[in-house]
Amino acid sequence: MQAGLPTSTLTHGDGRDGGGAALLRLDGLSKRFGALQALGEVSLELHPGEVHCLLGENGAGKSTLCNLVFGVHQPDAGAMTLAGAAYQPRSPADALAQGIAMVHQHFSLVPDMTVLDNLLLGQANDTRWGVLDRKAGAARILAMHERYGLALDPHARIQDLSVGERQRVEIVKCLAREPRLLVLDEPTAVLLPEEIKALLAVCERVAQQGCGVVLVTHKLAEIQQIARRATVLRAGRVVARSDAPAREIDTLVRAMIQRELNAPAHASAPMPVASFSSLASSGLTAGPAATSFAPRAPGQPVPEAALHADGLTVRDADGVLRLDNFTLLVDPGEIVAVAGVEGNGQSELGAVLSGMLAPTEGRYFIQGQEMTRATPRALTGAGCGVVPEDRHALACVTGMSVAENLLLDRLRDYRRFGLLDRTAMREAALDLMRRFDVRAASPDVAFGGLSGGNQQKAVLARELTLDPLRFLLAAQPTRGLDVGAVEAVYGHIRAAAARGVGVLLISSELDELLSVAHRVVVLYRGRIMGSCATAGADRARIGAWMAGHREEEEVLA
Repeated sequence: MQAGLPTSTLTHGDGRDGGGAALLRLDGLSKRFGALQALGEVSLELHPGEVHCLLGENGAGKSTLCNLVFGVHQPDAGAMTLAGAAYQPRSPADALAQGIAMVHQHFSLVPDMTVLDNLLLGQANDTRWGVLDRKAGAARILAMHERYGLALDPHARIQDLSVGERQRVEIVKCLAREPRLLVLDEPTAVLLPEEIKALLAVCERVAQQGCGVVLVTHKLAEIQQIARRATVLRAGRVVARSDAPAREIDTLVRAMIQRELNAPAHASAPMPVASFSSLASSGLTAGPAATSFAPRAPGQPVPEAALHADGLTVRDADGVLRLDNFTLLVDPGEIVAVAGVEGNGQSELGAVLSGMLAPTEGRYFIQGQEMTRATPRALTGAGCGVVPEDRHALACVTGMSVAENLLLDRLRDYRRFGLLDRTAMREAALDLMRRFDVRAASPDVAFGGLSGGNQQKAVLARELTLDPLRFLLAAQPTRGLDVGAVEAVYGHIRAAAARGVGVLLISSELDELLSVAHRVVVLYRGRIMGSCATAGADRARIGAWMAGHREEEEVLA
């Protein structure tokens, strides 16, 4: 165990507590991918009715361990037992057949198919004479929706759903199998507070029925609320265990990131991880100090504004209003947060400002230059950095190398006589990897092999190093990141703001928004319901705006 950590119930041990027969036992699991030692002699026990939280920084080996349990990969050494019998899954189908289901960090859905069709895939119980029994399947799945509080439209196409709704499909798909062991790899990363509360209630209910639950999470509030035991991984090895995680949050975080938590400094400083350790009880409290940024009502184009959005309106193919007269100014050096329940126009706003969707009405400017119908390439040239909510679809090419993805928007700078200068690219990529803590065996490995958090840090590294960088749109930038990575991401964003970059931050993590932004606006059904400075913000008032309630006399910023 790391020197200086309080002992209490925090131990190394072999993962066995002697508390009865284990449902799942992992003994000395090791896994290597080329030169990368992803896991080294990991041992762990999970008992029936237990929620066991798995912690660790991005790249610590959490997803690899889950994938071994689910049969995606096979261990190089070590053994697994399930309910006392040898367990050697050769594929996910083997794991499913033995009652193990997994919610993956990345979606495994068919975009062109409906929610119902995706949920029926592989469900043998929903077939009759080899044909899918859609009526019976829909009835059973809708009953599960009611049982667990995860509402979905069975007839909606996956491609039309928000990221949060797609994650709900994944969760319901697993729960429909009624597993005896449920593995959830960052399941709440894309969910809203009320959805997280419902999911944790589901986990508790499933555990009460005797099912074992492995929950990979970075959210400390979830650990305090639901974990019976916790295991911390670092660099592929177990570095700490706790039989009382709710009482040892700070200790677990220190074991995870191998350093003391930062203390708050000033408005432009990185957000402290210490704030996250208090999330379970009171939320983040180290918000930025008061600034000179003041709400203004945009009129004519404002040349000095980093972003001037004027009446942006989006209607979908059916004429439904998705974004309604969105008007906002973001000053240079200002961080403005967009809060709201997911599905209230945030995705459409991000698509418009990133050049992926033309608004039905309205226009927007980047430092006085109209960009309303600009292409993504033109936006990049104008100094607009974009971190989209769906990095896989919009921000990276998983089959290309880490170096190529880091330099994707500037490959022309590395052309020599019609060929790419791979040596120069590698050196530039290594520099970005060091500066932004992107962890990979080398810049030459496939981008798709990185953990989700490292992929996000790589996208952020590319966008924050645009030259020039005048405006940054960051949509869900910390989704799926551990507390150390979250601190780093917001540190880089606030450092960019300190250099004069205007930032529009879209996130479902209200605590993070209030901690890092100068001002917050709330979207409800595509319309701004309210706006206020984050310093001294009234949470109850913001919550009312998110629910669509506003006093008549309130004047929007």
